[in-house]
Amino acid sequence: MKYLLLFIISFFVILGCGDSKNEDQNQQTFSDSSYIFGNPDYKVPALSGIAKEQAASWTILEDFLYEVKNVNGSNYEKLQNHAKQLAEYSTSLFKDIPDTINNNQISSRLVVLETRSKLLQQVAFQSNFDTLDIQNSLKELNVAVENFIVQLNEKFEKDKIDLQRKDNEQQELKSQQKKSDTTKNK
Repeated sequence: MKYLLLFIISFFVILGCGDSKNEDQNQQTFSDSSYIFGNPDYKVPALSGIAKEQAASWTILEDFLYEVKNVNGSNYEKLQNHAKQLAEYSTSLFKDIPDTINNNQISSRLVVLETRSKLLQQVAFQSNFDTLDIQNSLKELNVAVENFIVQLNEKFEKDKIDLQRKDNEQQELKSQQKKSDTTKNK
């Protein structure tokens, strides 16, 4: 009976040691800097001219977009650093939305950005990480960034059109007022 119990304990100890060796091998594989995550050729979509002007006071946006560009094409160690920065920047972006761009569409895109950034951070720091999970998370972050930039550009384009329309209406009213004044004076 003693020998059977000793044999079972020895079996589980050996089995446990074998699993830790596999985990060490997985860790060594990912500390290798040759594996690249994301798309190294990824380009952050450009802000339109007016959007760039309006967002200039929102300096955290530039930092966030810089990190998004750098996280693509990075190795595992750099990915972890960028993911941590992205999570911090996305929280700051959401907290410090300038009044000129604070609307429901922008806010909702910022919530998605913050969520995707934090999910990337979570996946990057998991003890049992999976390259496919990291790649998918990074891809989803890229899509969220693209949607956010599109929304920003559309918002400023719409504001520009609305301002132009308002100016046109005011000029039309002035023109009608002048015509009315001239016909009254005759």
